[in-house]
Amino acid sequence: MMQQIDRGIFYEDAYPGVTLGAVILPQGTVLIDAPLRMEDARAWLNLLYQQGSKTNRVLVNLDAHPDRSLGARSMECTIIAHQKTAQVFRGRPSIFKGQNAEGGSEWETYDEMVGTRWALPDITFTQRIAIHWGEPETIIDHHPGAAPGSVWVIIPASKVVFVGDVVLPNQPLFLTNADIPAWIETLDVLLDTCRDYAIVSGRGGIVPVDVVQKQQKHLKHILKGLERLAKRNASVEAVEDLIPGLLNDFTFPTDQNETYVHRYRHGLAQYYARHYRPSELVTD
Repeated sequence: MMQQIDRGIFYEDAYPGVTLGAVILPQGTVLIDAPLRMEDARAWLNLLYQQGSKTNRVLVNLDAHPDRSLGARSMECTIIAHQKTAQVFRGRPSIFKGQNAEGGSEWETYDEMVGTRWALPDITFTQRIAIHWGEPETIIDHHPGAAPGSVWVIIPASKVVFVGDVVLPNQPLFLTNADIPAWIETLDVLLDTCRDYAIVSGRGGIVPVDVVQKQQKHLKHILKGLERLAKRNASVEAVEDLIPGLLNDFTFPTDQNETYVHRYRHGLAQYYARHYRPSELVTD
């Protein structure tokens, strides 16, 4: 259900995929991430038209994860992404082939997503870009960690920040392309600069500060586990031993257990191989 955070600022978490955002400005609308399915894109845009959105719009990809970027073409507008996100797209086949279907992502439950044509970003940047379509100013800022090209959409006047997968409430994190030390530092920045903001997660809507703190603690838990494995020169398969303890940090419905085990099995193996045993890396 669409929720209003402040005048002209909304999020929607009812569609498969990720939590969507929108900032309706006098001269256009900033869309934050895209629904997976075309029918949901139409429904989302219709809801925004009812709130006064115009046809002039841009879409911000908060990172390159398929759950938030596969449906971008259906939004029929200019796409903005970080330069490193654009590099990921350029390295992919033009048609989504559905590799790694056991990574615990939302798209995996929708077979129709295989065969989707990617929409490449039209505008890229390296650190920060601001959109001036009337007040309030909307800033897109680079904050790596969860992914190399992770960005936030910040509306300082309204004290709202959309952070994507930088903060995920009560669920395992996506680690495949992460940099955990950088991620921990990014959460420090979030806690220091946006403590009194409405922090909108890319999967779950507005989250309180204590969720950010818990996630930072969880990331440190992951890092310590991986470093212990590396010290004893453990194989990539040994990351499996970390999963039960990590999942104990969350409370979630039992029907999600298999998905979340897959998410950590894939993400931990990719992360460990990339950072500690690159000779064993299995590429995406």
